[in-house]
Amino acid sequence: MHPRSNSHRHGDADSEAEASTSLPATTGAPKETPLPWTQLSALLAVRLAEPINFALVMPFIYEMVEGFEVVKNPQDVSFYAGLLLTSYSICQAITIMYWGPLSDRIGRRPTLLMGLTGDLATFVLFGLSKSYKWAIITRSLNGFFAGNTAVVKSVVAEISDDSNRPRMMALLPLMWNIGVVAGSAIGGLLADPANQYPSIFGRFDILRTYPYLLPCLVGSLTTAMGLFVGLFKLKETLVIEPAVPDVVTQEASIATETTHLVSTAPQQNGEPLPAHSMLSLLTPTSKFVMATNVLMCLAIAMGDQIYPIFAASAPADGGLGFSTRDIGISLSVSSVAVLYLQLVAYPKLVQKYGTLTCCQMGLKIMTPFFFAMPFLSLLSSSIERIIAGKTFMRLPMPTDWMSFVGFEYCMLWILLIGLLLVRITGNVLAFTSLNLLVSNIAPSKAMLGTMNSMQQLGTTGMWTAGPLISGTLW
Repeated sequence: MHPRSNSHRHGDADSEAEASTSLPATTGAPKETPLPWTQLSALLAVRLAEPINFALVMPFIYEMVEGFEVVKNPQDVSFYAGLLLTSYSICQAITIMYWGPLSDRIGRRPTLLMGLTGDLATFVLFGLSKSYKWAIITRSLNGFFAGNTAVVKSVVAEISDDSNRPRMMALLPLMWNIGVVAGSAIGGLLADPANQYPSIFGRFDILRTYPYLLPCLVGSLTTAMGLFVGLFKLKETLVIEPAVPDVVTQEASIATETTHLVSTAPQQNGEPLPAHSMLSLLTPTSKFVMATNVLMCLAIAMGDQIYPIFAASAPADGGLGFSTRDIGISLSVSSVAVLYLQLVAYPKLVQKYGTLTCCQMGLKIMTPFFFAMPFLSLLSSSIERIIAGKTFMRLPMPTDWMSFVGFEYCMLWILLIGLLLVRITGNVLAFTSLNLLVSNIAPSKAMLGTMNSMQQLGTTGMWTAGPLISGTLW
């Protein structure tokens, strides 16, 4: 579908000029425009596919690499597991700057559909892994097609205005976190089903040969659904409109969180103004926003990617001794709070305090997670000593152990879920706010794909470096 003309879009530009995304309610912000649910629901279905496939491998990645027998020392498994996780992010970083500009040229819809098709095929191939080499090749190919995030953000910015953009942008990390919850649960509960549920899946030889095929197939169903909905329901949103001149005043080049998404400066003599180059987008404000995004993503990537390795490692090695199922449960339970945070809390907070303040709050809230999480291993070690080194982290707990370690065991899970909730809360506030800030500093809608790709490049770059750094340090 070809991009549509902008000849009938003047009303949208006028409505966007009425209010800023993050002005406090006390300044008389306009009434929120109703959300375009027909288009938005199709977009959210497309968005849900990527996080499910991303998070699905987390619960069993340690066990998977261990089963490949690529290392003799068990303590080296974490490095190879981190390398496998990183391969996805490396390939995503290589291609991310092509997806956004591609959508600026050929349209959002065909770009999204291409990404979903590649994601579906490569993830099924990953489930057929029987060697480390095959796993890292297919995971890398999966990363090549994971460029939809920047394009989805561009579509949201194009179908929203200043009054409803915070709520619509909040739905994107909501879909991400729902996908992470679902993916973690699928990966943890369905990995190696022939051994986990021998009475149900034990007779299927293919599931013994490919122990991780079933969760990958189930996860791919979501991708197939997103592809189907996108094919028949998603409409093209790219509009052809003139960009602002490359030569701007110093005052105009310094954007704030209240800067309008689309410039309202008039054209000269009705002629289209020259398009922005990529370098011209790097204003002082955009550099600051991008740098904040990079540093935040590095910290989060290191914490998120090391958690499944930390949880799966034995307490003697500084971990928790969790099973694959328990890792999936811990990731899923803590993320339920996202529903309230994204749908209810965040829109109210951003309206009251503004986008920038919410971003700063998120960064502060996340800090305790990184300092406190390692100390949970001490509690796990205490429980292991009580039960004389038996494997204890298996739900449900045997009744004869509860009289000895019931209090410590309950405290471990309470503290763990509490810290994961802290992490989720900070992620929601910081990530959603940064998405809004990046959209607000784009000079025009025609450059949204490129601007969001620049942000996503920094994000994927840190998701590449984070696992390598944390896996090596572990």
